[in-house]
Amino acid sequence: MADLEEVLPALAAEMAERSDRGEVATYIPQLGKIDPKRFGIAVALTDGRVVTAGDADEAFSIQSISKIFTLTLALGKVGDALWRRVGREPSGNPFNSIVQLERELGIPRNPFINAGAIVVTDVLLADHQPREAIGEILRFIQFLTDDDTIIIDRDVAASERATGFRNFALANYMRSFGNLTHEPEMALGVYFHHCAIAMSARQLALAGRFLSHGGLNPATGHSVVSAERARRILALMLTCGHYDGSGDFAFRVGIPGKSGVGGGILGIVPGVASMAVWSPGLNENGNSKLGSIALEKLAKIMNWSIFAP
Repeated sequence: MADLEEVLPALAAEMAERSDRGEVATYIPQLGKIDPKRFGIAVALTDGRVVTAGDADEAFSIQSISKIFTLTLALGKVGDALWRRVGREPSGNPFNSIVQLERELGIPRNPFINAGAIVVTDVLLADHQPREAIGEILRFIQFLTDDDTIIIDRDVAASERATGFRNFALANYMRSFGNLTHEPEMALGVYFHHCAIAMSARQLALAGRFLSHGGLNPATGHSVVSAERARRILALMLTCGHYDGSGDFAFRVGIPGKSGVGGGILGIVPGVASMAVWSPGLNENGNSKLGSIALEKLAKIMNWSIFAP
């Protein structure tokens, strides 16, 4: 097998030379300020090693990658009852589309599109004030990484709030069908804040380790979720983690992954590694362009596809 200590720096150097970097997410003004030349990658292996290259220690807004962690928490609270309010199918539409909600009576297709994640956030608000729910999400991620320096970027959260008109439309629409139990302002306040959590690629790779370890947190040896639930979260990542580009990511990379419009991608090779890559420029589906290319190359070099013999 190829040596990661050699592969990752070579991959980062190759990505640095590319000019086709995609476009940053200017519809969230704070994200539009990020230097598109940034690139970082980190791999946390199940043997405890963490290998990094590029800007792997620079924090960025994880955006929709946070939906993995809110989904995990919500399943811990209500279990399979969650699936009465959120589906498990790929959407085939952009992440902020309202079209399917009308036809499907306010039930979002999956927990990773915006509407589905807003419902998941609504679940986490039960018996909590918004500040308490935000704190619970942040503490969970700090626990997974064993790192209490991880914070929420308040400027990004405010930027999302100021431009989040489509998300307000989604929330109000679901409220009209009875699939949002809290006021949209409350649910979206928590939603905007957890999307604005700032992490480095190294921290994000560490946060995903429990999914590559069958639900165990290797730092403590304690179970975060059952092995069965970890498999189900990974299945959703594979089929729905890249919005209407999920099929292409599965075809090209062949591992479960979850992207965010901040340019990050968390990828999981079950039993082997948790990987995080960050490159702010996005492709036409809103996924990191160079991040997707880098993970495709890495998976091929390391033979890490879940479809590999």
